[in-house]
Amino acid sequence: MSYKLWNVLNELQSDEYEWVELSHSLNNESPFWAGIPEGSVELGKTVFDWGNPMLECLIQTFKFPGQFGTHIDFPGHFVKDAPLSEKYGAKQMLFPLCVIDVTAKVAKDVHYAVTVEDIKEYEAKYGPIPEGAFVALYTGWGKNWPDMNALSGIAEDGSENFPGWSLEALQYIYEERNAAANGHETLDTDASAVAAAAGDLACERYVLSKGKLQIEVLDNLDKVAPAGALLLAAWPRIEGATGLPVRVVAITPKK
Repeated sequence: MSYKLWNVLNELQSDEYEWVELSHSLNNESPFWAGIPEGSVELGKTVFDWGNPMLECLIQTFKFPGQFGTHIDFPGHFVKDAPLSEKYGAKQMLFPLCVIDVTAKVAKDVHYAVTVEDIKEYEAKYGPIPEGAFVALYTGWGKNWPDMNALSGIAEDGSENFPGWSLEALQYIYEERNAAANGHETLDTDASAVAAAAGDLACERYVLSKGKLQIEVLDNLDKVAPAGALLLAAWPRIEGATGLPVRVVAITPKK
């Protein structure tokens, strides 16, 4: 007897494809946004240890901000009364994946914000971004984890300097291509220069105001084919969350 989905899984686990971890490993020293109070992270605290006469087992507790490490943001993070975690379910965990590579431009300009022209150049080479896609921006910034100063691009004058999205590029993928979500390696959606000019994280606010999802602080995008891969994202089923750490895997044709 043959079952179609089992056959699909067997194919995806074959030598034709690679399963790539896109999320960072977390521990008690992992960085988080400076605005979050100290003491907000306490991972793996033992509350029930070996040798307890009630039951021989180990139980831990985990305390962390919603926006910690590689994490997903829900609209209510930036938009008052907008949907939170419970409004997004299993169908929002699997996407066609498109990876826009701007590493060469970021190497020349740390403030680089991806343009509509960059995305059109991608589409000329790989075809249109499909409806419902997850569009990831590859800047090479993942190499800076877990150094918070490097992630923030802290200069001698204390300013933050890092690449990211432009509003026009996000409008294109959502309004012209109807993407489902976007992602990036940086801590913020907006390139630092874009945020400074707006006086706000206007790009992130736009994404979440559209009811879309985003995943921040991705890793290993260089190991994924620019087109033709799948992205699988899974997060705890916690109600009322503005964001949650997320495990992200790409299933990609071998490059």
